[in-house]
Amino acid sequence: MIKKTLQWLHQLWQLFTSNDEKANSDDVEKPRQSASTAGQPKTPSVKGTPTTGEKTGSQAKESTSPSNKTTKPTPKKWTPSDFPVPPKEGETRFHDLGLTDELLHAVADLGFHYCSPIQAVSLPQTLQGYDVIGQAQTGTGKTAAFLVTIITHLLSKETPEERYNGEPRALIIAPTRELALQIEKDAHDLCKYTGISAMSVVGGMDYQKQQTRLHDEIIDILVATPGRLIDFINKRDCSLCEVETLVIDEADRMLDMGFIPDVKRIIGATPGKEYRQTLLFSATFNEDVLNLAKNWTLDPQRISIAPEHVATDTIDQKIYLVTTSEKYRLLYNTITQKELTRVIIFTNRRDETRRLCERLKRDNIKCAMLSGEVPQNKRLTTLENFKTGRIRVLVATDVAGRGIHVEGVSHVINYALPEDPEDYVHRIGRTGRAGSKGTAISFACEDDSFLLPAIETLLGEKLNCEQPPPELLLPVKKS
Repeated sequence: MIKKTLQWLHQLWQLFTSNDEKANSDDVEKPRQSASTAGQPKTPSVKGTPTTGEKTGSQAKESTSPSNKTTKPTPKKWTPSDFPVPPKEGETRFHDLGLTDELLHAVADLGFHYCSPIQAVSLPQTLQGYDVIGQAQTGTGKTAAFLVTIITHLLSKETPEERYNGEPRALIIAPTRELALQIEKDAHDLCKYTGISAMSVVGGMDYQKQQTRLHDEIIDILVATPGRLIDFINKRDCSLCEVETLVIDEADRMLDMGFIPDVKRIIGATPGKEYRQTLLFSATFNEDVLNLAKNWTLDPQRISIAPEHVATDTIDQKIYLVTTSEKYRLLYNTITQKELTRVIIFTNRRDETRRLCERLKRDNIKCAMLSGEVPQNKRLTTLENFKTGRIRVLVATDVAGRGIHVEGVSHVINYALPEDPEDYVHRIGRTGRAGSKGTAISFACEDDSFLLPAIETLLGEKLNCEQPPPELLLPVKKS
């Protein structure tokens, strides 16, 4: 026991002795501070100025980094001189309208050089703040006309100091989801350099997602279908008390679809007509719509672009006289023999649309249908497939077809003549858009040929009726 205690004391003594020797060794090896620097504080290192003995960045990285760094040039600011458009007699340039550089830049990106007739006539009025009732065929640029007006107004007017989410400064009402979504897309294209925000609220789409955006974001331009907008107003998700510009698009269709009571409620939720600018645009107007317009507008400027000028100038119209039994053969051979790649076929009823689409598919033609019975998400997918060429034929009813805005549609075929002459104007307006050439072919059989005189009266011209070429009536080849 005593032996073990002595061993433990000896080990402890060796440990103390070892620590003392190490401490003495440190004291000897540590260099002394010179008299000139002793007691002086260290100089802090300033970024870009190395302290004594410290290598500079170029010295430290001499072997691995280049001595000169290349600086990216600052992008040149866009100016109207980057978008030269020569003056042309009888044409109005967008340069001539006094638009801001940001808006004109977007116009240039879209390739708009000269105003369409409805733009040339309406914009000088609307840009001065006048209310307008505008009549123009679809596809002539009326959407761009009222969007340019709205954007110019929002850029020129001082933004209110206090703004709340869900309170748009401009409201556009459209009758169909497809049309509202197309207007929203056009708004994004024209607003992309301005900082102005736009969104749509439409039925058949994600309700919660739309509601969340209204709650969380400041919205400048709101595009809406009447039913969904009424829902959000009733739930206080949206307030129209700050609307400065109101647009009602396709007013005649709004009346036909029974939306006028909803539209009246919506307009009643906006400031009085003395405190807002109101614009109404449509391909056609009747007395009922004009009477409503008088109540909604203040001293409006009436603008009318006759449909016959558009139809005869840009669209080749053909009327084929056939029997009911010959119609499908004529349709199939027209598509296949002429190798059409982007064509819209119009029918009058949903069931006819469905049967015709199924028959074309059986005959190996890539097609899809667009009618009220097709869910909204599928409609959007169908339109995208049509735009990208995955499908070559779209079979549609009038209500669904009103919102189709697809570039490059070469042919519109009226498989059945429309019962309302105004629908003829809207149908053929899907082709020959914005000055491009298009072809509209209508089948007139024993069931509907009596509708032709009313269409001719509306157009103000006689339509040439002819027998189809024999090769277009050949039997359909069975696959």
